Amino acid sequence: MNHVKEGHLAELSELFERYHVRMYNFMLKLTLDRTASEDLTQTLFYRIIKYRHTFKDQHTFKSWIFQLARNIHADYCKKQKKQNDRYLQVEQVDHNVSDVENDFNEDDFANLDKAMSRLAPDQKELLVLSRYQGLKYSEISEISNLSVPAIKVQVHRAIKQLRNIYFKIS
Repeated sequence: MNHVKEGHLAELSELFERYHVRMYNFMLKLTLDRTASEDLTQTLFYRIIKYRHTFKDQHTFKSWIFQLARNIHADYCKKQKKQNDRYLQVEQVDHNVSDVENDFNEDDFANLDKAMSRLAPDQKELLVLSRYQGLKYSEISEISNLSVPAIKVQVHRAIKQLRNIYFKIS
């Protein structure tokens, strides 16, 4: 990232190859909309170029890109707030995720997505970062400006809330 920061924009292609799928999946888990996730991911890489001078060496690139992604998602949510309640549209999401190695079926994943959609936005974001994106609590701490113990408590509470919602749905 330091090369990109210095103006060597061709170096961004390696970062793009490394992170674009991951960032798309992050956006998809938060938005439940493929088209919007593609647009948000594109916006993310545009902002990386635009705000490359704000990258600081004391943070990892991974935490910085997730912080940008969170900000872009927050902007998206503000725009969507005036439109239909997107959480009620969860029925329209393509639930073709399947894991044949486990005993989970499509209904289990659909119920999990419904339960995730009913979480508070900050709880949903924490679970996506920690469970779906596999970020460490220390990395989430950098992104959210909260302490690691605070992140642990909030993730615990989010999982507990998710469990309650999931079993009400099932």
